[in-house]
Amino acid sequence: MKEILSVENMRRSDAHTIATAVPSLELMYRAGLAVTEAVEWRAPVGIVCGVGNNAGDGYVIALELKKRGIECTLLLLEERFSPDGKFYFDKCVEENIPYEIFTDCTDLSRFSTLVDCIFGTGFKGETRGLAKTVIEKYNSSSAYKVSVDINSGMNGDTGMGETIALSDLTCSIGSFKPGHFLNKAKDVIKDKINLDIGIKPIDGPYYLYEPSALPERKNFSNKSTYGYVALIGGSKKYSGAIRLAAMANAAMRAGAGVAMLAVPDSISPYIIPNILEATLYPLSDKDGEIIFNEDELSALASRVKTIAFGMGIGLSTETEKVLGYLINNYKGRLIIDADGLTALSHLGTDILKTASCEIILTPHNMEFSRISGLPISEILSAPIDHAKAFAKEYKCTLLLKGPSTIVTDGEIVYIVERGCAGMATAGSGDVLSGILAATAAYIPSPLEATALAAYINGSAGELAESKTNPISMTAGDTAQAISEVIGNILSNNR
Repeated sequence: MKEILSVENMRRSDAHTIATAVPSLELMYRAGLAVTEAVEWRAPVGIVCGVGNNAGDGYVIALELKKRGIECTLLLLEERFSPDGKFYFDKCVEENIPYEIFTDCTDLSRFSTLVDCIFGTGFKGETRGLAKTVIEKYNSSSAYKVSVDINSGMNGDTGMGETIALSDLTCSIGSFKPGHFLNKAKDVIKDKINLDIGIKPIDGPYYLYEPSALPERKNFSNKSTYGYVALIGGSKKYSGAIRLAAMANAAMRAGAGVAMLAVPDSISPYIIPNILEATLYPLSDKDGEIIFNEDELSALASRVKTIAFGMGIGLSTETEKVLGYLINNYKGRLIIDADGLTALSHLGTDILKTASCEIILTPHNMEFSRISGLPISEILSAPIDHAKAFAKEYKCTLLLKGPSTIVTDGEIVYIVERGCAGMATAGSGDVLSGILAATAAYIPSPLEATALAAYINGSAGELAESKTNPISMTAGDTAQAISEVIGNILSNNR
């Protein structure tokens, strides 16, 4: 799997490399050279430079383009330089590479390629003043756009920022950073590559998740071998029969031996026509919401390897009783999603510390805010740190949803890049819960099972979008694409 380094880890690793192995001037040269060799240049080239070491990479690129006979111009925000940047800028002057100071009159339409060397991964806050004006003008250009290391204006750890340079290609230096994947990254980066220049991480990295081989299915096996799973959800108010059926379908297509859809008895007639392979397990209810019945829950829990709880189940004290019972008594893997997460916030997350089962939580940012007590703004400011800390404290596996998904058990962190805009539709989370209920039944590690489910779900969404469009696709389209995605995983790992 590809390594991903936090900005601080990258900074420390860079400093260690400079102190022990490679001088800073040499590293800057390697960065500029690597970018030059990676890009298919369309002349003339405009290289927009700020005042730090990221600008220094741009000066090296200019020198290398000059060697190759490719016309380029340096566009400086101001004549201020880092020490290493000044070294290479002076070489550009010696080589008569043209440069100019960026003004309101600077014409970017003359360039076929623009290079963004304004800010590096150390950038925090928001772009203001001249830098904001330059980025806005840069973004309006029709030129092919290349960002060096990270898109200027983007936070390297979070993928957030108000005014961010767009790129057709982002050339990460050393290692990918979380900001290349999280939050706004997919909206501003069309394509990205990482360029290894010899910086070795000194702290543990995060990982870009890629699925390994799936467990082999034996001929001498049966449905029990691969797990009975239960999906507990639904209510009269949120019956969502087709969505619940899609969730059950997702569990079956993701490899569950048997998927049991446990819903309020009063809405069962609406569910039955929409399910085929899955089985129905009616639960006692009152006014269309499940009520606590220990005998029913005990019988159900004793039959299944995993339970996914909370999808459209509603909010009531009975829901909380059911969840509390499962946390304290169930012996398998319990996935808590949707309304189940709200119920958990009411019960208090300390209940997780003494859980009898393995807990997997699947919140989006608002739901994570409810269970963690953190404001959404604080979560967005350090999503990996908060997810990792929560998972470690409460001894659970946490899947934090977003354009790219964070999966962590408090020690290891995976970023799952798969997913698309078309998945911003009702029922996408239900499909994920169905997939996860299945993978958690036959993958030994809850962390691996969760990351695999996120990968399958996101990849299926991408496939569904390619066959429909991001506006019209539904969660059912994603569920239908699961089998093709799993087929691709099996083919790739043969």
